[in-house]
Amino acid sequence: MEKSKYYIQLEYRYGAHNYAPLPVVLTRGQGVYLWDIEGRRYYDFLSAYSAVNQGHCHPKIVQALTDQAQRLTLTSRAFYNDQLGPYLEFMSRLFGYDKLLPMNTGAEAVETAVKLCRRWAYDVKKIPKYEAKIIFACDNFHGRTLTAVSASTDPSSYEGFGPFLPGIVKIPYNDIPALEEALQDDHVAGFVVEPIQGEAGVVVPDEGYLSKAYELCKSHRVLFIADEIQTGIARTGKMLCCDYEEIRPDILILGKALSGGVYPVSAVLADDEIMLTIKPNEHGSTFGGNPLACRVAVAALEVVLEEKLAENAYRLGKLFRQRMDALRQKSTLIKAVRGKGLLNALVINDSPQSRTATEICLALMDNGLLAKPTHGNIIRMAPPLIITEEQLQECCDIIETTVLSYEKNRDEIQSASPSRTNVH
Repeated sequence: MEKSKYYIQLEYRYGAHNYAPLPVVLTRGQGVYLWDIEGRRYYDFLSAYSAVNQGHCHPKIVQALTDQAQRLTLTSRAFYNDQLGPYLEFMSRLFGYDKLLPMNTGAEAVETAVKLCRRWAYDVKKIPKYEAKIIFACDNFHGRTLTAVSASTDPSSYEGFGPFLPGIVKIPYNDIPALEEALQDDHVAGFVVEPIQGEAGVVVPDEGYLSKAYELCKSHRVLFIADEIQTGIARTGKMLCCDYEEIRPDILILGKALSGGVYPVSAVLADDEIMLTIKPNEHGSTFGGNPLACRVAVAALEVVLEEKLAENAYRLGKLFRQRMDALRQKSTLIKAVRGKGLLNALVINDSPQSRTATEICLALMDNGLLAKPTHGNIIRMAPPLIITEEQLQECCDIIETTVLSYEKNRDEIQSASPSRTNVH
């Protein structure tokens, strides 16, 4: 552990304290596994917040990276390159849109979508200048930029960072009447929504919510903007989570697994009426659409298609929830199990202020599985989509053993505490 302590202390000494990682120092990854600096192997059940759907260091993606890195990495968009065009065509055909605007990170893609929506509002819908409004769902997570935190209802995201972006309306998630009421305002230009709220604790809306919201937006001439950064690229058992309700967002936001976790790549897709409202020099990125990113993204999506990762996520997701529901019957610690595909969560039967979920994650780490709590009492479970049924069953065994052992130890401590109190 001395090596681990060294690297942890190094980060603490020289890095900003804007994260609170589990005390494990990772040095290598392959497929569904990670190894720490001491050589211990773990199952990865976070997948870098669903950026590593294709597994760690997938050989095809890494090969694309290394091949392109030896030829051309960056030109900026001041010039054409021979990788961007083929990438744009591949993506536009795969997802069914006229155009793609390439960016680097998910937060940048959300910012881009918001800018596109506002420009469309003024140029096409003819909303009075600078009076456009965009609706966001409460408990969302769209990144850490000022636009994203302006739309947030989580104090840990927005507190202390104001003043905030105007023109944002917040309504409850999974609430069609609230959306219908908000859409009565003629100055509304868009509705930004996560098909499943991942950071909020894998909150799955009612069946039909997305399609009803989509139809409402259509009837009011409002853009339906889907943030599929975490739910997209096969994570939920379909290529896009919106595919479950057969809707095609007006603006589609992608990131994370778009590169298989090998390189930062994000994208905003829309048709010409929306995309072409932005003219040259009005939006861009030095690294957006660079040759390295384009080559990696194509390889990453080819892996998803060739290895049928959506189908695997759909099948094994059902199996995982069955196993976890069975565990819930045995343990009072598990309050609920929810998710789609291989994006799932265990809701721990304790308050968000308790350390129970964190302590369970530390126990899981000791038993060879890495997961992370969110919102205090929720543990997100999201392994790489290449996981096999045999591996998943082994992981379910680890989770079951860990939870039941933790519960037993906690009960023993609680039952012993009165006698210790009496001694003193």
